[in-house]
Amino acid sequence: MSPVSNVFRARHPKVIAVANQKGGVGKTTTTINLGAGLVELGNRVLVVDLDPQGNASTGLGIDAGDRDLTTYDLLLGETDLAEIILTTDIENLHIIPATVDLSSADLEMMASEKRSFLLHDALRQPVIEDLGYDFILIDCPPSLNVLTVNAMVAANSVLVPLQSEFFALEGLTQLITTIREVRQTANPELRIEGVVLTMYDARNNLSRQVEMDARENLSDMVFQTVIPRNVRVSEAPSFAMPVLEYDAESKGAAAYRALAQELLDRQRAAAA
Repeated sequence: MSPVSNVFRARHPKVIAVANQKGGVGKTTTTINLGAGLVELGNRVLVVDLDPQGNASTGLGIDAGDRDLTTYDLLLGETDLAEIILTTDIENLHIIPATVDLSSADLEMMASEKRSFLLHDALRQPVIEDLGYDFILIDCPPSLNVLTVNAMVAANSVLVPLQSEFFALEGLTQLITTIREVRQTANPELRIEGVVLTMYDARNNLSRQVEMDARENLSDMVFQTVIPRNVRVSEAPSFAMPVLEYDAESKGAAAYRALAQELLDRQRAAAA
């Protein structure tokens, strides 16, 4: 993997934070596979790994030894941004990787008066526009800490993966409250991109009940596309690739392609 070169016409990318303070709901899986799906549809995508676990970096084939510069340097360093962005094995899908060093960043960020705007400012550097990204997807940590707040301040919208399980909707209240607070204090343009149901099993009464409750309470906020519980989706990270590359014909790959298309359709409808 190598740093990217500055060869693209300037454009303003759409920045989406993929967030849910609950762990294990499919944030990272959704980030990397939605990114791969958007690339298949002709877009240029940057993934920002904002989780100290670095799973998005691993899932896109970035070895730990290749992560010399990371989101820690993006937030707290003075490194040239183009040197931090790495290519992946998928053309037009790039990543700013993360390591466990990021776990201490929130403490160091607290000393900064602009602590909530560090990622916002980093992603507004001219080189980002020059590199011609259509989308920037931020993989948030499983908590509502200063890193997640940074993602929301930097983002145009928040995409919420929602696991099809008992109590799934309860955690949304705190997340939506945080989004509202960020909108009121730091990013008035922030909106909820949508909620996507993950790990969905149509044979399971609970999954169907969660879907019914979500659509009843959140209406059009819920994507029509649901991500099924699929063994190929689960296997793909161990091979360091999105499921769209690991098994392009699987139900999981088809679902993430459909999600990418639905996201683009929503973008076009909103712009019309």
